[in-house]
Amino acid sequence: MKLAVFPFLTQADRSQFSHTPILSDTSDSPFSILQDVFGYPQFRGLQQEIVDHVSGGGDALVLMPTGGGKSLCYQIPAIARQRRGMGVTLVVSPLIALMHDQVGALHELGVEAAFLNSSQTLDEAREVENKLWRGELTCLYAAPERINTPRFLEQLDRLNARGKLALFAIDEAHCVSQWGHDFRPEYRALAMLHERYGNVPRIALTATADALTREDIIERLKLQEARQFISSFDRPNIRYRLVEKTDAKKQLLRFIQDEHEGEAGIVYCQSRKKVEELAEWLSAQDIPALPYHAGMPAAQRQQHQDRFLREEGLVMTATIAFGMGIDKPDVRFVAHLDLPKNIEGYYQETGRAGRDGGAADAWMAYGLSDVVNQRRMIDESPAADEYKQVMRGKLDALLTLAEAADCRRVRLLAYFGEQAGPCGNCDNCLQPPATWDATDAARKVLSCVYRVQQHSGISFGAGHILDILRGKTTDKVTQFGHENLSTFGIGADLGEVQWRGVLRQLIALGALEIDAEAFNTLRLAGPARAILKGEETLFMRVSEKAPAGGRTRRSTGGTGSGTARKADHEAGLDADGLRRYQALKAWRAEVAREHNLPAYVIFQNATLAAVAQDDPRDLDALASIPGMGEKKLAAYGDEVLRVSASA
Repeated sequence: MKLAVFPFLTQADRSQFSHTPILSDTSDSPFSILQDVFGYPQFRGLQQEIVDHVSGGGDALVLMPTGGGKSLCYQIPAIARQRRGMGVTLVVSPLIALMHDQVGALHELGVEAAFLNSSQTLDEAREVENKLWRGELTCLYAAPERINTPRFLEQLDRLNARGKLALFAIDEAHCVSQWGHDFRPEYRALAMLHERYGNVPRIALTATADALTREDIIERLKLQEARQFISSFDRPNIRYRLVEKTDAKKQLLRFIQDEHEGEAGIVYCQSRKKVEELAEWLSAQDIPALPYHAGMPAAQRQQHQDRFLREEGLVMTATIAFGMGIDKPDVRFVAHLDLPKNIEGYYQETGRAGRDGGAADAWMAYGLSDVVNQRRMIDESPAADEYKQVMRGKLDALLTLAEAADCRRVRLLAYFGEQAGPCGNCDNCLQPPATWDATDAARKVLSCVYRVQQHSGISFGAGHILDILRGKTTDKVTQFGHENLSTFGIGADLGEVQWRGVLRQLIALGALEIDAEAFNTLRLAGPARAILKGEETLFMRVSEKAPAGGRTRRSTGGTGSGTARKADHEAGLDADGLRRYQALKAWRAEVAREHNLPAYVIFQNATLAAVAQDDPRDLDALASIPGMGEKKLAAYGDEVLRVSASA
């Protein structure tokens, strides 16, 4: 019996499936396709309900975390409906690179798939169109921009007239919402799929959408009658860690060297300049890194993305232009050197780590300047006031998460409407931060902001307020006579790091606002009154300095105990098994280069580790390995056995 490779399960957990009955169904049944094509014996979570519903012709909205198996939710119905003579599934995909890799992966499984995008020649595009018309394709991937063209719609009309449109799958559906973090106006026009082809079922999928974004997706795509399937947003294999920014580059370097040396990761920065400078600096520190941002030539962006997907141990420094649809399963960390815009963006970006279920880190360094910059960008945007207000609320939620002293995961999941207990696998759970009664300090800050504005008739920025609190007679302080204020020097007992922490947390609480129109100055906001009147007691996390040097590689797994993080797929392998595993990885790399595909499309690490551990001696035994579908067994089985036996 096959054991499924499920991203959230350890190798030991696989034993729970050993007594799961395998149903014997016809070749167009979802179970048969799951087993024979994909090599897994059992659905997980909501997959079976979704697949059955969509295969039967129902509409669906699916929210499932990155790495949770969303692709199977439309690929299996696509295969099932094609085998029943219903025609092709059109997959709406936002990125060319994602189309290439997904089509390549389906080809490896023996599924006829193709894409239409700007990377093709005219002859190549015509050949795909001919295959489409001849009924040879199970899945066709295209971007929303192409789907909305008259020529493409005419082709869909002709297919629909013949009854050969099986399904519409709209991936990354949050792109349709103005409240989402990757809004793309072209997605809005996809509502016409329902209006024009009401007989064709639709499935919309996304990994991240809060209640507001969810409602917008339903409204914009006309999915009011669709069944909603909302999986848990929890990624228990990811450890969340947020640190105060002191020297961000050195903090990042220490993090990579101590815990992820030689491993693949993504580092997000806000500006293109910072992306390029950081990649150059990391490379100079012997950490191979490549930059990626929208301002680079398209060919160079593609080259860097291809290298990241196909090579091991590369670090990609990037703006948010990079990442949507990245299927690389062995990204061991995602780091942020700047505060994201909202929790959805943070969740989506951190979710690119640990797609294989192995332990991974989501690490972020943030500071007061990040808060100021994000507020300024919202306030200075040309958007409507309603939009700005929503974006401020989303940023406030992220700041609250950053400043929290309790479990990160509890707060993160609560944002998406999911209840959970302390996870034991975030920084606050593993090392609970010290807290202090900051009520008096908060009142001093608020009083100082009030006195300064009352005295001068204008507002001032954070740096000037801190100078007054700490009693520093700068030129600016004396210019405005602020050394004569009653609040001058009342905060000399605390250092700048502590005061910046108080300011940050008051902004997170909404007691202070940043006025972008007045050069990022501070002003009192609603909750300030209750704090000043002594009606609220504030406990805040203690601002800590970065630890001194010294490496402290973490040795715990996803739940806070277990084997070293670098050994997720090697855990349990003896010396012979480890030798087989390394030999299989080297063989896989050669095959991937020949096929011009990422190595994980050929076989994922977990599959090779299972081969190395079980040491199968014939094709029947190899067929029981998770992820070994019929096509891969036929294509690679003999070679896998040869490499394993000769290692």
